[in-house]
Amino acid sequence: MEKFGDRFRDPFIGDGKVTEVEETVDIIAFVRERLGFDPDEKQEMVLRGGRRGIVNCTRQWGKSTVTAAKAVHRAYSVAGSLTLVVTPSARQSGEFLRKAEEFVRRLGIKVRGDGDNEISIAFPNGSRIVGLPGNEITARGYSASLLLIDEAARVDDRLYRTMRPSLAATNGDLWIMSTPWGKRGFFWEEWEHGGPEWERIRVPATECSRISPELLAEESAKDDQTFRREYMCEFGEMEGAVFSRESIEAAFQDFEALNL
Repeated sequence: MEKFGDRFRDPFIGDGKVTEVEETVDIIAFVRERLGFDPDEKQEMVLRGGRRGIVNCTRQWGKSTVTAAKAVHRAYSVAGSLTLVVTPSARQSGEFLRKAEEFVRRLGIKVRGDGDNEISIAFPNGSRIVGLPGNEITARGYSASLLLIDEAARVDDRLYRTMRPSLAATNGDLWIMSTPWGKRGFFWEEWEHGGPEWERIRVPATECSRISPELLAEESAKDDQTFRREYMCEFGEMEGAVFSRESIEAAFQDFEALNL
């Protein structure tokens, strides 16, 4: 029986039966030693994060990889749990699940679906990871332990509101991650006004050692607005917008004042 120090007991024995999993399993040791993934400092914050988290990060930081590792750890260590992954499209959900599948293989577990959902992974301990496209109709009817929304800035607000009740019965965890896409939608609203219950993690490209300064200089010279959004995590105005969000909100305030 394999252990990590004295903190982790492997639940998968040769015959596939499930045994006890200690709640004190260290997630960082797990992803390094069992999944072969060496997280950086900010990725460790995501892995250790609690009930509510927002990740505002540069492109190519590895948000899908680190959240796939978080999903696999939850499914592996909490028997019978359901992790839901929501993205703007079925293709993106499939890409996310492929990252998770590779981690599952490294655990020595045969990858298989749950028999009900096309984009899914079933674990021998009864846990599941299910990927959902950005479709409000097909997203109902689940009760999840962990809800992950990837590319959240591109996910429809109605879907976000539809998915939150899936955590009600379990008091489950919610993590949303994205590169910004204007001052709009639930991703921006939660980042700016969501309250202290959210753990906010910001990762501009200048803090990612895997992105070279030379590339950043080249990208910045091409299009400064795109660079600030895609690499520097700034919530700029939407491209093609005639009025800024601030000017629209100010106009509404003036209108309300006139009608008092």
